[in-house]
Amino acid sequence: MVTFNKSELLENKPRQIMINQTPVCVVRIKDEVFAVADTCSHAEASLAEGDITDYKIECWLHGAEFDLRTGKALTPPAVEPLETFSVIDNGDTVEIG
Repeated sequence: MVTFNKSELLENKPRQIMINQTPVCVVRIKDEVFAVADTCSHAEASLAEGDITDYKIECWLHGAEFDLRTGKALTPPAVEPLETFSVIDNGDTVEIG
C-alpha cells in the first residue's frame, strides 16, 4: 500500500507509482482518484504517458482506451481489461494498494 497527499496529483495528469515492484497508473479526476495497471493490456506501453478524457485513459502507443473506474477496455486494439487497485480516500490523503 502506498499513501500520499492528493495535492501531489495534478488533475487529469496520469502518474506512475510502484506498488511491490508493480507499476500502477494513478489519476485524479476532480476529487476522485483512480488506480489501474500502468501497462497497456495490448502492448508494453506505459499508460502514465497517455491522455485523459472524462473517465478514460488512452494509450499513447496504439490509441486503445480504458475506463479508469473499471479497467474495462473500451476501444481496439485492446480487448483485455486492466487490473484495478483499491483507492482509500482519507480526505487530503489517499492509500493505493
